[in-house]
Amino acid sequence: MSTRPGWARWLSPTYIWRRSVHNLLPKLSALVVAALVWLVATSDRRVNIEQGFDVRLEVRDTSSGTERRAVSDLPSTVRVTLSGQRSRLQGLAADKIEASVDTTGAKEGSFTLPVEVRAPDGTTALRVLPARVQGFVDSQLSRTLPVTLSVGTPPENSLPRYSVSPASVVVSGPSRLVITVDRVVTVPLNVGAGSEGAARLVPLTPQGAAVTNVVLRPASVTVRRTDTEAIPIRSVPVLLPAPPARLNVITSSVQPPTVRLIGPAEALRNLNSVTALLPYKAGSYRITPTFRLPPGVQILDSVSVSLSILERP
Repeated sequence: MSTRPGWARWLSPTYIWRRSVHNLLPKLSALVVAALVWLVATSDRRVNIEQGFDVRLEVRDTSSGTERRAVSDLPSTVRVTLSGQRSRLQGLAADKIEASVDTTGAKEGSFTLPVEVRAPDGTTALRVLPARVQGFVDSQLSRTLPVTLSVGTPPENSLPRYSVSPASVVVSGPSRLVITVDRVVTVPLNVGAGSEGAARLVPLTPQGAAVTNVVLRPASVTVRRTDTEAIPIRSVPVLLPAPPARLNVITSSVQPPTVRLIGPAEALRNLNSVTALLPYKAGSYRITPTFRLPPGVQILDSVSVSLSILERP
């Protein structure tokens, strides 16, 4: 009679073998089905897909020499298509992909060079559009220019005064672009009396076109309005005196037709118009008139009068 405890037989090789082969075919079938279900459920994670990214194009230039170089006219981004598992690409940010053009050794002037892409680990770069880019290599130039203030039209009863800080900016970039900058102006800004605001800067050509691909340091300035109180100002029309009887005015034009007057409030209340003082003569001409105004009253605008006059027969 065996003295082995009952649980000991569960650990015997014979018992284990018998339990393993018991209903072997259903067990194998269940294992195969489970494997197939797992394969189907995870197939999309293992299959490589393609996904496109708009990647910022960087410039690499290790050319020797003391003169600084600038590269312009390149596209800001290129379209990079990567291949990889769905889980890897769906969580990938475009700034993790490197796209660059190497201008080392390129001579000054136009160039056409290939775009190099460095794909993140676990992905493969399939294509990049455009595969080659055109640009321009130039020397780097910096210029310091004053800031020209541009503000909104103030109320008629105010004479705003402004300060700009800083008063000048440094324009840097390719020399062929920097030399075209005639002035740097602020974006029109409305600032209340006694307040301030930040105004973005725009570089302009002599014709008033914006210059791109240059860097402004700083890119914006602080505009402060230093006046705090309303100043007595009144707008009145400009009148022309009657011409001498011997002259016949064919055409006349006053620019601006209305002027702003500044002065004591009592004097302004009694002024409904101002008359231009000018000499009449035969012919066609333009003249800047003078005005006879009450004490303490001044005209804030510059007036121009255009006349075409014939002498009567």
